[in-house]
Amino acid sequence: MLQTNLTHILSEIEHTKLLQENESVMVCCGRMGPMCIPVYSVMQGLESEYPNVKFADMEFDLPDAHVIRDLKECESFRGIPFVVYYKSGKVVKATSSIQSKEQVTTILGEHFGK
Repeated sequence: MLQTNLTHILSEIEHTKLLQENESVMVCCGRMGPMCIPVYSVMQGLESEYPNVKFADMEFDLPDAHVIRDLKECESFRGIPFVVYYKSGKVVKATSSIQSKEQVTTILGEHFGK
């Protein structure tokens, strides 16, 4: 399990349930590495600013993480983490690699408002 204070997705079933129960979702699929930790940190810091968005993480190496790894929006990604933004259960944006707070808040604003 990832060492973050985010909601942890541990299975495909939990992923599906999270998308069904929340209109706006940001999932960071990664490891506890130098490209991923800053993104988790940004997400944790933004949780209180975006109460309408559910922030979650998923361990990249879990077998059930194929729900993120195999998305067509992620097929060209070469670096982790894979970050996927969902609106009403549909992918609206996907990014990879390290991201700054400004990059994340721009995407959140474009797709989920504030």
